[in-house]
Amino acid sequence: MSSSASPMGVRFDDDSMWAVLSDGRTIGVPLAWFLRLLKGSVEQRNQVRLSQFGLHWEALDEDISIAGLLEGFGDRSTGAQTFAA
Repeated sequence: MSSSASPMGVRFDDDSMWAVLSDGRTIGVPLAWFLRLLKGSVEQRNQVRLSQFGLHWEALDEDISIAGLLEGFGDRSTGAQTFAA
């Protein structure tokens, strides 16, 4: 899947991450999909760097692509499966 949407911001609630995209969409995914974020502190989660293609957390060593989120992919580094239906 190809998308020209880039991240404009990210926020968290107790169970989910919400990525706001430049095309007006907001994508919500369970934090359980990304164990580093789930285990990270609120301060660490808030230290996100936005790039044209995704989200990066230096302190948590986590990179998430917008294309991957749109396709329903969770953390691929730990053998996670695709969550899309």
